[in-house]
Amino acid sequence: MRLRKFLNFRLAFGLVLGLSILFHGNSFAQDTDAVVSDTAVAVSSTATDVDSAAVTEEAAAPATQVESTATPASSAPAAVAAADESGIPTQVYINFFYYTLLFLLVCFIVGIIGKIMDIYGITRQLQGYDRSEEIWGKSQGWFFLVGLFVFLYGIYWSYANHGAQSFREAATEHGAAIDLMFIITVIITTIVLVITHILLFGFAFQYRGSEKRKAYFYPHNNTLEKIWTIVPAIVLTILVLFGFFTWRTITNVPIDIQKSAIQIEVTGEQFAWTVRYGGRDNQIGKHNYKLTTPTNGLGIDFNDKSALDDIRAGDIVIPVGKQVRFTINSKDVLHSFYIPEFRVQMNAVPGMPTFFQIVARYTTEEMRAKLDNPNYNFILLCSKICGSGHYNMQKTVRVVSEEEYKEWLSQQSYFFDEDMKREFQSAQAKVVEEDQMAVIIN
Repeated sequence: MRLRKFLNFRLAFGLVLGLSILFHGNSFAQDTDAVVSDTAVAVSSTATDVDSAAVTEEAAAPATQVESTATPASSAPAAVAAADESGIPTQVYINFFYYTLLFLLVCFIVGIIGKIMDIYGITRQLQGYDRSEEIWGKSQGWFFLVGLFVFLYGIYWSYANHGAQSFREAATEHGAAIDLMFIITVIITTIVLVITHILLFGFAFQYRGSEKRKAYFYPHNNTLEKIWTIVPAIVLTILVLFGFFTWRTITNVPIDIQKSAIQIEVTGEQFAWTVRYGGRDNQIGKHNYKLTTPTNGLGIDFNDKSALDDIRAGDIVIPVGKQVRFTINSKDVLHSFYIPEFRVQMNAVPGMPTFFQIVARYTTEEMRAKLDNPNYNFILLCSKICGSGHYNMQKTVRVVSEEEYKEWLSQQSYFFDEDMKREFQSAQAKVVEEDQMAVIIN
């Protein structure tokens, strides 16, 4: 009797606690926010009232009295600021404890249900009905059935809520091929996922425990093993080959198309991107790390005539519908050139240039109209964690019409500017002087 009372108390307490958290957790959080905001408003109004009172009674009241009256009002915002000094909003702590309690409550309820069923089985056994294992087996079968529907709904919910983020239309021509590859892969894997779990959970429910039915031991079947080995192998081989040929068409660009594309070099360093355009001759000049100076950060070799008209750019601007070839470098550590909407992700490796060629399908303005977001921009990111400032390696990428691109390009400055010219002339003079000294010595 005491055990039953104790269990009933635990069950009632758990249910009350759970309902309280479920129905009052969010409202409590909202009320907390409301209290904080009301406090801030009250503090603000108090400070205003004090200030007005001080102005009205300035002639009659001493200055010390006004200062002493205003001090409590000014100390309240300071206290609020001190409370937020950690930078973590109070709501984060509230949510953490709320969901922790909710998780513990679920575990508590599941434990109680298990104990109740154990006691029920023992009670039936004492009454002469030894069917506890059968009852527990049937209960497990129903749990599997409920879990199957929850699982299938979870798949539907994930696709319905996150599908738009995963399958947003690509802004480049090759991106459409990559999206098709991923969509086919997701469809095949989803079909396999659903079918296997329906069979798994369905058999668990169909053949739940019963004294009238015994399991048949079926140790081996060559036909079944051949089917579930050969079929997945064929499907995976097709998917791998599909991905290989898709990637090959993207990266193996014919030489003539490579040369005619707009040449852009992007160099990553901690923690920024430096952009260099090929200039009038559409050829990017050579560079050598030994030539790197505070003025010549990329180590450009201006003895190479192709480097004299190389253009320095703040943002990446490209024309829509035109071939653009990126040469990707790194000055220090491993970075990664990543533009999500372009379906471009290529490592920036120190000492080893990598390449990627694209054709943009939409201008930035057209993409803004598609997404109904007037502030939308394509962004170049670094997708390799490269240090403490990794998050800040961002650069805006603008896709414009060909006329806008030519106009923008004409307004950019050259790497070989006045400072670079003076440094280059000084270096050349030093080389000539060293050569003359070598001749004299010899």
